[in-house]
Amino acid sequence: MLLPSDTKTHPIIAFANVGKVYPSRNESAEVVALDDINLAVPEGAIVGVIGKSGAGKSTLIRLINGLERPDRGRVLVNGTDVTALDERGLRQARRSIGMIFQHFNLLSSRTAFENIALPLEIAGFAKSEITSVVEPLLAMVGLSDKRDRYPAELSGGQKQRVGIARALATRPKVLLSDEATSALDPETTDQILSLLKTINAELKLTIVFITHEMSVVKKLADRVAVLESGRIVEQGTTYEIFASPRHETTRRFVGSITGGNVPEWLAARLRPECCAGDSAVLHVAFVGREADQPVLSRLARTLGVDVNILHGQVETIAGHPFGSLFISVSAEPAVLRGIVVELRAGKNTVEHLGYVA
Repeated sequence: MLLPSDTKTHPIIAFANVGKVYPSRNESAEVVALDDINLAVPEGAIVGVIGKSGAGKSTLIRLINGLERPDRGRVLVNGTDVTALDERGLRQARRSIGMIFQHFNLLSSRTAFENIALPLEIAGFAKSEITSVVEPLLAMVGLSDKRDRYPAELSGGQKQRVGIARALATRPKVLLSDEATSALDPETTDQILSLLKTINAELKLTIVFITHEMSVVKKLADRVAVLESGRIVEQGTTYEIFASPRHETTRRFVGSITGGNVPEWLAARLRPECCAGDSAVLHVAFVGREADQPVLSRLARTLGVDVNILHGQVETIAGHPFGSLFISVSAEPAVLRGIVVELRAGKNTVEHLGYVA
C-alpha cells in the first residue's frame, strides 16, 4: 500500500486484489495486463506509476475512471466501487475524475475556451455558469490571452494546458495523467510538471500519473509504484524508492537518474577476480545527512587509505540530499573490509562490484 505508516489518511483510491486479462489476437492464450494489484492512494497525494511499455500502466489508470473493468477485485474511488457501477453511475462518477492525455485530445473546431467548456456543456451547465468556471481556469493555466485560439494556433505546451484546464472544469477530486508530458520538449515538460504541483497544492487535488520516465517521477511524485509484467514489484515514498530500491527493475529506473547504473566504460574494465596491483570498485549510495558530508575525505583520514572517485553525482530528491558514487580503493582484504564497515556505519549502502587494474 502507498499509505504512509504514520497517518490514518483515508485512501481516495484503492485497488483490492485487482486482475485484468485480455484475450490474445489468435485467441490461443490470454494476456495478463494486471495481476493481483493492491494499491492505496491517500487524498491529496501525487502518485507516480512507472513501468516499461506493456507493464500495465495504461490499464491501471483506465480502471480508475471505469474505461476498463477488472476481471477480479475492486477499485474504489472516494468510497465508491466503480467496478460495480452501471453506465449511468459511471458517468456521474467521472465528473469527480479528471483526465489529461499524452496527445491532448482537443477538438480542432473549438477554441481553447470552448474545449475547456465542453464537459460543462455535456453536464448541462448554463452559459453564465460555464463562463464563471472557464475564465478562472484559463487564468490558472496561464492562457487567458489564448482564450479564442484554436488548437492549431497553440504550441504543444499550450495545448496540454488547455487539456489540464478542461480536466479541472468539473471540479474533480482526482486528476489522472496518461503520459501527459512525453510528447513535450524538456523545458515545456518542466513547466507542465510545475503547473501540476501548483494545482495539487492549491486545489488539494489527488493526482495519479503514469510514465516511463523516472525524471518525471523525481520532479512530480511524492509516492511511487513500480509496475512490471502487470504486477507492482515495489512501492513507497519517492525518496525511499530512489534511496533504497530493492527490486532490479526499480534499480534500473532509478540508476538512470541518480547515476547508480554502472557506466559502460567502467563495466568494460571490471573483473570478478583480483589480480596483483588491482583496486576494488565500490558503489556507495549516500543517504540523509551523509549525502552532503565529506564522508570520503573523513574515510581517507581515519583509515589512511587513498580513495579515487570514478563516477557519480550528488543531488536533492524529494527535499532530501542523495549521492551515488563509484569509487576505487585498496583491494587488500583486511583494508577493504574496514572501508566497507566505515562507509556502512552512516547507513549508506555499499556494493562491491569487482576489481579494476
